[in-house]
Amino acid sequence: MRTGTLRTNEMDEVQVVDEKQSFSFTSGDRELAVTGMLQRIETPAIGGDDANSLFQKTVAQAFDRARKAGQSNPIIVGAIPFDPAEASCLYIPEHAQWRARNTRAQIGATTLPELIEQKNIPDEQAFKRAVEHAIVNFRHSDVRKAVLSVQRELVFAQDVDVSAMQNNLRAQNPSGYHFRVPMPDGTTLIGVSPELLVRKEGLSFLSNPLAGSAKRMADPEADRRNADWLSASEKDHYEHGFVTQDIVSQLGELCTQLNVPQRPSLISTPALWHLSTRIEGTLADPTVSALQLACRLHPTPAVCGFPTERARRLIRFVEPFERGLFTGMVGWCDAQGNGEWVVTIRCGTVKRNRVRLFAGAGIVEASSPDSEWTEVQTKLGTMLRACGLAH
Repeated sequence: MRTGTLRTNEMDEVQVVDEKQSFSFTSGDRELAVTGMLQRIETPAIGGDDANSLFQKTVAQAFDRARKAGQSNPIIVGAIPFDPAEASCLYIPEHAQWRARNTRAQIGATTLPELIEQKNIPDEQAFKRAVEHAIVNFRHSDVRKAVLSVQRELVFAQDVDVSAMQNNLRAQNPSGYHFRVPMPDGTTLIGVSPELLVRKEGLSFLSNPLAGSAKRMADPEADRRNADWLSASEKDHYEHGFVTQDIVSQLGELCTQLNVPQRPSLISTPALWHLSTRIEGTLADPTVSALQLACRLHPTPAVCGFPTERARRLIRFVEPFERGLFTGMVGWCDAQGNGEWVVTIRCGTVKRNRVRLFAGAGIVEASSPDSEWTEVQTKLGTMLRACGLAH
């Protein structure tokens, strides 16, 4: 995919973006790099699965403007928050190009400034109380799963170099969907997601939800035992089932064909084993875009819970912060409807000398508060190592 280049004198509202602050996204062996900004889109993505929604009409108008300015196949990039009623963080770039994935990441961690302060929000005891509260709620309502999250706030002695963090992520996590998103207030969202919400090309699509995890171990035998434990875990299969069932119910009516494995498989990142299901299908309507599909699925039970709206209300009640872009989605979609959106996990935000990291865990009635705290701390490890900090 390659878009045309816009000349700045053709568009009154073109903004120049520092290349260091530009969006990037990697998938497989290729990276999408963009420069310049034609139009920022902050319209909330609520109802975004509907082509007649305000959000999709805004996107369509932005594509039309880009075509008039010389782009043959414009593209929208960026992120949508956990709550689609909040402002989107999207834009039409001036120029976008796929290139070979950057493999020049240095081996070993790049040094960041001295860490002078850090804290968990909520702290350990408050998080465990929230897990207990959710479990009690399950026994008195029809909510069966809720995803609860934590933040780790880090303050460094000097401004943090986002490129250094990105280099560390690439060196330590050579696979996965790496992303970098500039936000309007000067903050940068950065991360490496293992979870594909949806990829669409032509009539074909793929969704690869993850739910249920176990820690990787340095010792190969211990690592295999953890993988085998996860593969046999009734609690984790129960949790995973909510996600796959929801995706199938959301997409099934749009398809002429839908392939869903009977059981999840195991995939791994450097930090975790995950239960994974590859859901593939063929759409009946070629005009349905990747962005519409992503809006239809978001948020899945993998990051919210089940049933979705009741789980969202429980999350609002027990979490002491707004998630913002965490557990939202990040990616791209072109004017032909092709695109990729991944779940915004294993991520953090950087603004000057302050870094905020995020992690979450799926809570079901069989959950243990101690185990869930351990899980979120393990998940924080990916971004902590990117900051040059031992977990």
